[in-house]
Amino acid sequence: MTGPTRSGTTTSGRSSPMIIVAGHIAVEPEEREAYLAGCRGVVDQARQAAGCLDFAISADLIDPQRINILERWESRAALETFRGSGPDDGQGEAIRAIAVEEYDVTTQHFT
Repeated sequence: MTGPTRSGTTTSGRSSPMIIVAGHIAVEPEEREAYLAGCRGVVDQARQAAGCLDFAISADLIDPQRINILERWESRAALETFRGSGPDDGQGEAIRAIAVEEYDVTTQHFT
């Protein structure tokens, strides 16, 4: 169901949940730029994948170890189809900590 709300926003009820993957990883500060450069291909692949609404891997502006992750997918099926494109062995070895979670979203608010 879509319609205006009291605050002037519009909501969108979804019949199937949109999937959001959000969080961050940590790498050694001196390895961060190389790690991000190695992610260019997967970001490009994801953004072209069916069902990808947004996909970003970016350096944190304050913490030199932190890399922020944000993905939005139309459905779990779209995410799972793409999922095989995770970090390669070299990238996986560079990760020191992971705090990434998935969220199923059924209501979306537009401002």
